[in-house]
Amino acid sequence: MELTSLGLYSQAIIFFAALVLFTSFVMLAQTRIVPLIFTFAWQGVLLAVVTVLVASVSGHPHLYISAALTVALKVVLIPWLLHRLSVRLNMNYEAEVIDHPSLLLLGGAGLVIFSYFIALPIVHLSGLATRNTIAVSIAVELFGMLIMISRKTAMAQVIGFMSMENGLFFAAVVSTYGMPLIVELGVAFDVMVASILFGVFFFHLRDSFDSLDISHLNRLSETNESMPLQEAAEAETESAHP
Repeated sequence: MELTSLGLYSQAIIFFAALVLFTSFVMLAQTRIVPLIFTFAWQGVLLAVVTVLVASVSGHPHLYISAALTVALKVVLIPWLLHRLSVRLNMNYEAEVIDHPSLLLLGGAGLVIFSYFIALPIVHLSGLATRNTIAVSIAVELFGMLIMISRKTAMAQVIGFMSMENGLFFAAVVSTYGMPLIVELGVAFDVMVASILFGVFFFHLRDSFDSLDISHLNRLSETNESMPLQEAAEAETESAHP
């Protein structure tokens, strides 16, 4: 379907959906924690704008409440909590080293192409005004998963998880005009509790390893696996030389 044949609201939805996808690219390439948090907050702003536009097109007033919840949680509360944690953990000036960033961005572009290929049958069968943005919602979910896979620091992985949740929320808005309000309230509460629990996990991880690099967890696992072998070797040595 040509863009010029769509209505003004539908064109605006596609435009802001493209900006949401652009923020996913920025988050994928960002190496510093504080700009990553700010980009996540801007993605929440754009999601709220898209939700308001969908509410205007579809005539579903409960989407305005969803947009307000998105602003309260994903634009204000969660970014504020993450920024405060980054300052208290002295991570606001740290930059993470990303292996092969160009290949990572090419992989993100491949995910966008894959998302449009997957959503193509849905676009042809759907009669919703937002059907052209279903592929973007799938791509945002996959980008969040890619951020979780490619990053080593726990906070960046948590932001990737939150971004994947943004993609799920975006998919619900553009494919079914939102979930029931009670479900959205439950999900919002779960996300808020999860952000608090992640903060507690950050402090425990920093106290234990003096770093938020989760590769230390693999070293701890390898150490625990080698300890029984060392104890067995020491016991055998003691039995051979009483």
